[in-house]
Amino acid sequence: MSANGENLVEVRDLTKHFPITQGIVFQRQIGAVKAVDGVSFDVKRGETLGIVGETGCGKSTTARLLVRLLDPTSGTILFEGEDIATRNKDEVKALHREVQMVFQDPYSSLNPRKTVGSIIAEPFAIHGLLKGSGERRKRVQELMDRVGLNPEHYNRYPHEFSGGQRQRIGVARAIALEPKLLVADEPVSALDVSIQAQVLNLLRGLQREMGLTLVFIAHDLSVVRHMCDRVAVMYLGKIVEIAPSDTLYSYPRHPYTGALLAAVPVPNPSGQRRRQRPLLTGDVPSPANPPQACRFHTRCPKAQELCSQEEPLLELKGTRSITACHFPLTESEARERLGPALAGVSSNNSRGEIVADQPSSSSSSST
Repeated sequence: MSANGENLVEVRDLTKHFPITQGIVFQRQIGAVKAVDGVSFDVKRGETLGIVGETGCGKSTTARLLVRLLDPTSGTILFEGEDIATRNKDEVKALHREVQMVFQDPYSSLNPRKTVGSIIAEPFAIHGLLKGSGERRKRVQELMDRVGLNPEHYNRYPHEFSGGQRQRIGVARAIALEPKLLVADEPVSALDVSIQAQVLNLLRGLQREMGLTLVFIAHDLSVVRHMCDRVAVMYLGKIVEIAPSDTLYSYPRHPYTGALLAAVPVPNPSGQRRRQRPLLTGDVPSPANPPQACRFHTRCPKAQELCSQEEPLLELKGTRSITACHFPLTESEARERLGPALAGVSSNNSRGEIVADQPSSSSSSST
């Protein structure tokens, strides 16, 4: 689904610091893990914004901040023009009628002691909707059918379903109240390849039907390429580049984005050998003690003295490609790093139905 140009969400200077304490009885703070540190981005109504990055970069924390499962340390989150970053518990409860989340692990996010019917019906119970048991059951079974589950399995428990089916249960629960914004935190990373494609197509179909705005968190760049209208790249708690999906994958500007894309394998062995894959030197710095100025300069092949002295700023200007880098990649440098076109998940067009390149190796064919 394409965006209509109007911002549904506007995030500005969002931070989340987790305190590091010392002592057992008398604890004192000796530092902080800067999981999210000054993040700004917009999400347009009806679009899919992808957030990618290495493990520990802060993308999942950002997702939880968007739905207020975590309280931000500072910054603003405007949802339809209202700041939800400072809402109290009751106001956050009301917010969850319009903002919902699909979690990464389709098993641990479901209560194993509850039936699927009661799990999907939880939003109605929490918000005091559909109080009649017959009416609630009818609505839950409609939701099950909508996400591709057998409505007759209403009284089954989560352990009786496959991984893909459990994720569909999570999706059904998330869309029960017909939210405007759906945040999906790596929703297919725990699933087999063929099952991933089916769940992704389910999300895309629901987005078209319901007019959903989607924030899609992932580390699989091939999936993100075909799911998202725009992509934000995070490194060590900061966004370093935002660009339309097609632009980012054909001409990345930030050296970190180029390194991520260069690491994606291509199916053609000869093409893989022709690619220049600059290895990043050193380990990812600790988010408790990130480098000064540009956080990527300690690993960047293009770093110069300015990078360790002055932080590059990410200025949000329209929908074009923007990057927080003093010395961004040139077009020729980007071409050298990427080589042949990226592959992995294929589609009939840039926003068509996703199909897996490889059949699932799992013995479970049920999704």
